[in-house]
Amino acid sequence: MIGIRDLQGTYHLDPAHCSVGWVARHAGIAKVRGTFQEFHGWANINRDEPAKSEMLVTIAANSIYSRDNNRDQHLMAEDFLDVERFPNITFVGRDFTIQGDDRVDVTGDLTIRDVTRSITIPFEFDGASLDPFGNERVGFTGAVPVQRSDFGLTWGPTLETGGLLVGDKVQLEFEVSAVKAAMDIDAEGKPLNSEQDQPKRNAHISVFGEPPAAPRRASMDS
Repeated sequence: MIGIRDLQGTYHLDPAHCSVGWVARHAGIAKVRGTFQEFHGWANINRDEPAKSEMLVTIAANSIYSRDNNRDQHLMAEDFLDVERFPNITFVGRDFTIQGDDRVDVTGDLTIRDVTRSITIPFEFDGASLDPFGNERVGFTGAVPVQRSDFGLTWGPTLETGGLLVGDKVQLEFEVSAVKAAMDIDAEGKPLNSEQDQPKRNAHISVFGEPPAAPRRASMDS
């Protein structure tokens, strides 16, 4: 059985089996939930010295989705994410601290609208397994509250009862499934080991940003 302290190497996010979500208060009453539908990333795990591990996640700001097109368009506009000027949201994990057998705290830099703040995301380890194609997969669940005003997102009419129409506190939520990069894989997670597999390389799990000493992998850009 693979434990959190056994993880070693580079793991790529599998976007088809991950989610990056957010929750914000509306009118001080209701919780509005949404997601970002396009993101890529990797983590380079150093088993012997976890503090030297690294992570990069890049989110397409214009992929925000809240089940309401008018609201999504407003969230992408200058009042909020201003996606024309700031197309990406990034998190660079720089410090990993293992807490017990099933949690790791990742401290790093979150950048939104070109404003960077340090945050710590506690991730619960959900386990590891081999899929039917022989890929090592790991799962984590994490959440962290941030203040949107810390990143220059200050729009919001005030309510007669006090507070803002759109709450300042936003909960970021992460459901992570990542694949250890031991070989090239196709979109279904099957290993690509032979020349006859080359045409499959246009369907895959891709990554924005190269991990240190990144292994060879299939790429939508190739």
